[in-house]
Amino acid sequence: MILVTGGAGFIGSGFLYFLQRVTADEVVVVDNLTYAGKEEYIPKTSQFHFEYCDIGDGERVDEIFKKYQPKKVFNFAAESHVDNSIKDVNPFIKTNITGTCNLLKASVDCDVHKFHHVSTDEVYGSLEYGESQLFNEETPYDPRNPYSASKAAAEHMVKTWHNTYGLPYLITSAANNYGPRQHKEKLVPKVIDNALNNRVTYMYGGGQQIRDWIHVDDHCDAIWTLDQQNIINDKFNIASGHEFPNIVITKKILDLLDKPHTLIGVSNDRPGQDQRYGTDFSKLSKTTGWFPKIDFDKGLQETVEFYKY
Repeated sequence: MILVTGGAGFIGSGFLYFLQRVTADEVVVVDNLTYAGKEEYIPKTSQFHFEYCDIGDGERVDEIFKKYQPKKVFNFAAESHVDNSIKDVNPFIKTNITGTCNLLKASVDCDVHKFHHVSTDEVYGSLEYGESQLFNEETPYDPRNPYSASKAAAEHMVKTWHNTYGLPYLITSAANNYGPRQHKEKLVPKVIDNALNNRVTYMYGGGQQIRDWIHVDDHCDAIWTLDQQNIINDKFNIASGHEFPNIVITKKILDLLDKPHTLIGVSNDRPGQDQRYGTDFSKLSKTTGWFPKIDFDKGLQETVEFYKY
């Protein structure tokens, strides 16, 4: 039995559809259906069993683990929007830190064979625009906003549960994801939605921040590749090497929708704004042979088409 947390969210639901293609194993899906998750995103087949659960509720987590006795856990559940974390950090502490600890404790109690924690490259902080050295797995943690700090804390908890209780683990830190079923608070679906409704997208500092973009299907493929090769007790970065300034992504989307660039506005920079994320995934490629498969422009076009209907 596989347990997937956050399966009604963007990346978590993408992983469920990926599992549907590659395994017949039964999957219990745990989610509390916040604003960013929808039960309709969970595949409606007998392979998937949905359990409503806030992972910040330790008793409910224990109840589900005892009921299903999962042997693999994939933890996608997280509060993930930086702006929200700046306004109120408490939900990020409850879900990303306390919730992760609840899952770890239950995993030890149920003798889970592997706890795969899905993290972010934002734990490393920010690169300078012209910097040649990318984030790698040895880069010191330097989170610059409450969201990334909560994710860094969760990673430390995962390793601590391995060191203290012997829980087999894997941590993956991924670049910016894009693809279907992403909430409109994120850049790609926000720009698409605004453009379809002829609204201006206001970009922090003019949108010069650079991000590495990976399609959610490539991300899920990397996670499953690590699983199938039975790699545990390690950390890997997952990225694509497709680095673009946010303004370039925005213009690409407007061009795909045949909308004018006048639908781009400028807003003041927010606190804790990172200049650039650039992530080295060579360790993953050398260890497993994995490489991203989806061409960025093609993936972006397919994503735009998804949100049009």
